[in-house]
Amino acid sequence: MTPLLRELILETLRVGMLADDIPEHARLAAVLADQITHTREAPLRIKLPTDARARAVAKSAQVDLSLAVPLSELVRGSGASLRTIERLFVQETGMTFGRWLQRVKALHALERLAAGDSVTAAGLAVGYDSTSAFIAMFKRVLGTTPGHYFTDSGPS
Repeated sequence: MTPLLRELILETLRVGMLADDIPEHARLAAVLADQITHTREAPLRIKLPTDARARAVAKSAQVDLSLAVPLSELVRGSGASLRTIERLFVQETGMTFGRWLQRVKALHALERLAAGDSVTAAGLAVGYDSTSAFIAMFKRVLGTTPGHYFTDSGPS
């Protein structure tokens, strides 16, 4: 959820029922509808490729998320070239392998945080040596920082 969408929702809750005949309410409703329409859903599930070769690479990448194994190494023995795997990931998941892996890491870190791990421990578990880099990735993927994910009104 974007900060703007969050604030629009909070304002709508504060105002109560929006009335079409009140110009301010009509404008708020229009902006709110526009923001909801154009906001990406938080990736709380990750799509695996269906192609056996790409799926094998995906599973290999998830064995130990704390390691930064290059895709060129993960494709060895998959029966496909690096370029084929890259193409398959975009076709079958809608994202590049790098973006897909980043989301996998964010979701794994989210599980760790829910289990009580500190932000630093969750970041280390998914391969980030820098807490600030981990927080930046988490916010980019899930729309909020790890510290705020379970507080306030939560994620989208």
